[in-house]
Amino acid sequence: MSEKLNATKVNYKLNNGKTMPALGFGTFCAPEDQSIVKDCVIAAVKAGYRHIDTAYLYQDEKAIGDALQELFKEGVVKREELFITTKVWPNFWDKVEESFSTSLKNLQLEYVDLVLQHWPLCYPKITDNETGYIVFTPTDDQGNIMEEKDASYLETYKQLEKIYLDENDHRIRSIGVSNYTVDNLKDLFRDPTIQTCPSVNQIAIHPGKPQNEIVDYCQEKGIVVTGYTPYGSQGGPALKLPLIKQLSEKLDMSVNEVVISYFLNRNLVIIPRTWKTERLPQSLHYKKLPKEIIEQISNVKIDFE
Repeated sequence: MSEKLNATKVNYKLNNGKTMPALGFGTFCAPEDQSIVKDCVIAAVKAGYRHIDTAYLYQDEKAIGDALQELFKEGVVKREELFITTKVWPNFWDKVEESFSTSLKNLQLEYVDLVLQHWPLCYPKITDNETGYIVFTPTDDQGNIMEEKDASYLETYKQLEKIYLDENDHRIRSIGVSNYTVDNLKDLFRDPTIQTCPSVNQIAIHPGKPQNEIVDYCQEKGIVVTGYTPYGSQGGPALKLPLIKQLSEKLDMSVNEVVISYFLNRNLVIIPRTWKTERLPQSLHYKKLPKEIIEQISNVKIDFE
């Protein structure tokens, strides 16, 4: 039986030469009590995490910024030891600077390590009359999602690239995409005005949903793949699968570590999340797995997305 290895020490080299930690702390579906977000980010970094994943959409960047400042002040880590990812939501498809500069201000940072286009979509920017807040996913009277007509989702990536390539602007270290399919990436590569290959594509991956086609395509192109919802949807249903429980006992690992091992053995970045600090130690290690186990996990039958 192979030994447990420290997942927080695994890093991948991006296609622009930068380094990205394989294990990140995801912050999607943050609780309303932002002090919990702050406490969990602090605990995650103190536990060894060096990669924090957030987004404009998540509305938790201020709490993360507060956590980072506290960590810096205490001398727990230096800024250059962390890898921070944020994303641009489709409402800002043609206003990337507005979204990104807001994220940067909320995070209280001079730069971020990676900015992703959150989805290959273009939503109109509509404000709720009652709250004054942006409607992140606007719908019409029939409940259909509204998209901008005659808009190109590649415009978002182009605006990200413009900031990234500006020699006098050092606020973005790497750029990438999220939820891109093979066809989306082919569209991007066909555009003669785009000079930069995405460094990362972040997509949904978990046991029973290996996403082999897009993973293989990205890895052939030198694009690192990050998997979100690695434990399945809300409640972590993938951790309750009989196969994962059996492997946990067989390999002498937590169910979380079985899934982390699955990701790292496929050279994928994984961004699990938890809002209970006591669970963090369950998601710090991995083991080298034989090909047969990786295939078993990929092909396990699931009843969730």
